[in-house]
Amino acid sequence: MLVFLLYLATIVLHMSSNSSSKDLFNLRHSAAHVLAQAVLNLWPDTQIAIGPPIDTGCYYDFLFKEPISDTDFLRIEKEMRKIINKGQKFEVEELSVNDSIAYWKKNNQKFKVELVEDLKKDGEKTITHYKNIDDEGNETFVDLCKGGHIDNLRDIPADGFKIMTLAGAYWRGDEKRDQLTRIYLAVFSSKDELKDHFKMLEEAKQRDHRKIGAELELFSLHDEAGAGLVYWHPRGAIIRKIIEDFWRDEHVTGEYDFVYSPHVGKSWLWEKSGHLEFYKENMYAPMEIDEEEYYVKPMNCPFHIMMYKNRNRSYRELPLRWAELGTVYRYEKRGVLHGLLRVRGFTQDDAHIICTPDQAEDEILRVLKFSLELLRVFGFEDIRAFLSTRPEKAVGEQKRWDFAQEVLERAIKKEGIDYELDEGGGAFYGPKIDLKIKDALGREWQLSTIQFDFNLPERFEMTFVGEDGKGHQPYMVHRALLGSIERFFGILVEHYAGHFPLWLAPVQVAILPVADVHEEYTEKVESVLKENGIRTLVLNPSDSLGKRIRTGEKNRIPYLLVLGDTEKVGLSVSVRNVRSKNQETVSLEDFVSKTVEDIKSRSLEHSFAK
Repeated sequence: MLVFLLYLATIVLHMSSNSSSKDLFNLRHSAAHVLAQAVLNLWPDTQIAIGPPIDTGCYYDFLFKEPISDTDFLRIEKEMRKIINKGQKFEVEELSVNDSIAYWKKNNQKFKVELVEDLKKDGEKTITHYKNIDDEGNETFVDLCKGGHIDNLRDIPADGFKIMTLAGAYWRGDEKRDQLTRIYLAVFSSKDELKDHFKMLEEAKQRDHRKIGAELELFSLHDEAGAGLVYWHPRGAIIRKIIEDFWRDEHVTGEYDFVYSPHVGKSWLWEKSGHLEFYKENMYAPMEIDEEEYYVKPMNCPFHIMMYKNRNRSYRELPLRWAELGTVYRYEKRGVLHGLLRVRGFTQDDAHIICTPDQAEDEILRVLKFSLELLRVFGFEDIRAFLSTRPEKAVGEQKRWDFAQEVLERAIKKEGIDYELDEGGGAFYGPKIDLKIKDALGREWQLSTIQFDFNLPERFEMTFVGEDGKGHQPYMVHRALLGSIERFFGILVEHYAGHFPLWLAPVQVAILPVADVHEEYTEKVESVLKENGIRTLVLNPSDSLGKRIRTGEKNRIPYLLVLGDTEKVGLSVSVRNVRSKNQETVSLEDFVSKTVEDIKSRSLEHSFAK
């Protein structure tokens, strides 16, 4: 089925009912074909693999006889423009599976042969090829494809695309298979849009959480000690604590109970849950304890189920809302690890809601509202929902999937947020809602997940005693609101560009005495600030005032308080706002009261020197 999904990738990836989105999809899909055609024109003995459209353009995977480099980019782009200028059109041809295999064998394209052979095993009878046809009716390029193209290649703006980079990619993601060369191509509807994209990339480079994390000493990663594992430094750790404390307080208000679960469990637990059958490739190898196999947990859910089954339950106890900041471990291939955004050990802001079937819809709506409320506190207002449906590899009866999907869809509609269907994107045990936010650069990130599960309650024989005195099976809702603390933190760093709002900033105020004679007043101001819970740092006048201001700005400390003779006499502070670079003088009393209020309200704006 994986092959079939690859075959359909150019249909399902980033499609929506929005016509402009579809047009852009078709443009990028067509550009992928042009890229492959250009490569074959320049290196005819190249093997072509797959080339789907992606968010910013497309990529194509190739097996070259000799390596290429970025010095070849201009040559490939020039050949692409020649192809585009000829105005080729697309023509679809439907072949039997055997004829398609014969075609690709004749053209010595082994990856296409493998794809079609696997489609044949999946029961496919016919295959579609898309051919590029020039003005004279000549066939110039053919690809295995299900369609979604522009009418004429001249519709691709000659100045609307650019090759971005090369990357290595194993065929079918298997390290034992051929290592291919992946060419990434940025594709946009106009030169201006492409230009804007490059501006965004430059800004994204400056906001890279790995760069800022190192500059501010928030966290570090040490491959020599273990790839994909995060080391939290004091300044990053205090931000994490604040986020987690906020998360806990909100869950208390939301009538959740907290639980803690082990980090390892016997293989029986993961066999029972289905993880060893459906998720084993993402689990670490087992360890032997007392002559039995144990696995470190990739999920928290089986442990919460064991707690539930510790005794008999009544319908009067339901719903149970159990939350845990649970650290899990998942094996990710080294090539996909990326700072905090893709790691091997991370803490989920996890919870499981165990409820009666009648309570399911209300609980899902409640979680959806909760997710939106939490995300908005951090400044995320542009939020879209994706309803993920049954994947090919799944468990449970279709009627249960239909019921669960209907419940999720009704909750989204009641909340009134935009949503799209993600066909086949559900977990193996049930459909789910994913919430995606847009950050300050307009990039989309998937955060909250709400998953409906009728499988695990059945597998683990979970029951509750109903009003009728009989045993009934509960439903289970899995949910993570922030996703993982590590990934969420990385997104926040880039969203804020390291300029955390006051309530999150590791150091909220730095005090800069102008000279040694202001030391006594500095100590008084520092004492007042700390007594009011404001995280404060004194930058002593061993360096020049200008240098200390630059140090405060480099460390992105929200407020710098300059204290001189005027401030000492007037019991005031000169407040420099690091983001705006503006400065104003206010009384110490006013500064403290307003700053405490901004921190308590979790304001995203700073009140002084805006």
